[in-house]
Amino acid sequence: MKKICYTVSIMVISLLLILVCLLKSCRSARETSAIEVSSGINGNYIKWVDFNVTYEALCAAYDLDVASYGEKIHLDWIELLAYAGAKSGGSFGKDSVPLIQKLAAELSSGETTLDALTKDMKYYTYYYEAYEAILGGMVGEYEIEQADDAGKKSWKKVYGLKAFSPIAKGFEYNDYDDFGSSRSYGYKRQHLGHDMMGQVGTPI
Repeated sequence: MKKICYTVSIMVISLLLILVCLLKSCRSARETSAIEVSSGINGNYIKWVDFNVTYEALCAAYDLDVASYGEKIHLDWIELLAYAGAKSGGSFGKDSVPLIQKLAAELSSGETTLDALTKDMKYYTYYYEAYEAILGGMVGEYEIEQADDAGKKSWKKVYGLKAFSPIAKGFEYNDYDDFGSSRSYGYKRQHLGHDMMGQVGTPI
């Protein structure tokens, strides 16, 4: 009887060990699959980026983009910013705006192309992907409703800034311009957000 119990115990333990191994194997496969789906097979994705583009540089690149809309050579503001970022290592100083304007002039004249200028720039693609993730979709075509003298309404296609406040019109809110402020909860870091505080039930 003892021998039978011992044999059964050994079998149960063996089965449990096999089950544990199978579960670990399945979990590992699921995790690997999730990583491959979310980040690509080789894990080649941006994990962190500092966004230090100045207001002046944003305005200069935006104005050049909008002014060239409909022209033979349309300038892309994110490409202009990425070029300046790659040139300066992501640090935008007083020389950034003249650099963006000089690049725009060269591209608009047709004397060169962005591909030609960036072919040997190691980090241009990095900055373009980073700035596209942050600014992508904020500028482009959209339609606005307008009415003529008779009150007849129609839609007009325009080009420009499409980003807008997330707070619904007519609802009061307070905001706190603390982007870049120091944070220590959990670990020391910069706050990468702009706090906006509204009443409960405010549509956003």
